[in-house]
Amino acid sequence: MASLPAYAQDLGDGIVAVDTGFHRPLFDAAYLIVENGRAAFVDSGTNFALPRLLGALEALGVAREAVDYVIPTHVHLDHAGGVGLLMQNLPNATAIVHPRGARHMIDPSALVAGATAVYGEAEMARSYGTIVGVDAARVRESADGMVIELAGRPLQLIDTPGHARHHHCVWDARTRGFFTGDTFGLSYREFDTEQGPWLLPTTTPVQFEPDRLRESVQRLLSYQPECMYLTHYGRVRDVQRLGASLLAQLDRLVAIGRSLKNAPDRHAALERALRAEYLEIVEAHGCRFGEAEVMQLLGMDVTLNAQGLGIWLDKEAA
Repeated sequence: MASLPAYAQDLGDGIVAVDTGFHRPLFDAAYLIVENGRAAFVDSGTNFALPRLLGALEALGVAREAVDYVIPTHVHLDHAGGVGLLMQNLPNATAIVHPRGARHMIDPSALVAGATAVYGEAEMARSYGTIVGVDAARVRESADGMVIELAGRPLQLIDTPGHARHHHCVWDARTRGFFTGDTFGLSYREFDTEQGPWLLPTTTPVQFEPDRLRESVQRLLSYQPECMYLTHYGRVRDVQRLGASLLAQLDRLVAIGRSLKNAPDRHAALERALRAEYLEIVEAHGCRFGEAEVMQLLGMDVTLNAQGLGIWLDKEAA
């Protein structure tokens, strides 16, 4: 494969991980799949990732006209915020979007309003820019089990709710790997130790459903994958060990949430419990970071996961 810029990593078999630059290095990936001169992107990052995505194409000598697909795993903005702008630069691409998310890619106004309510207008402008929609004629809804062909390379879309109802994952039979978005959790490279990568489930607002997430993870594992391509971040192997850990942590998060269901100042109580949980797990994994360094890396996840747990608890009580 041609020489790549520093923000892109050649993973072999025609797959390149592009660090989108969101928040910090090695935090948010988009994936570029190249097969016989044709290409597809899985996830896009935000609008600010566009120069990197197009730069990776240019470095590989792939014309923008040769990109056939842009496939957001789901429509959360760190995965799909840049899809509209990217599509404007890829004249022959079709956006393959989960049917529950397609309308938000066409008209992102509700998506932007929801994210603005969480982050505020200033943070939205700083982190995501102005979100633009995709021409409806260029959007194709996925269906569970649907296979698309990238220059003869089959890519299968499977419905994977639990993190979000508008989530699908992409199976690449060539590498026996899934592009998992957030369904298979988060694995930040800073926490890698001699034991390998560490992984945690993400329960961010607003559609966390633990039972459905468990089913989705088990479905991914049933393919006996050799690797997972995580948006946060990069390719991981030792998939069965990580999957077992993910499911065990999911059970623990459910127990924590239910134990604090009626706690005074529940959000703060959930945050304290999650901080303690993560510190214990990373220490057991052999990570020697102090608490301040761990929380510098996981603080945003603590807050968002506590919010998502709280919303789930309220729905469960309804």
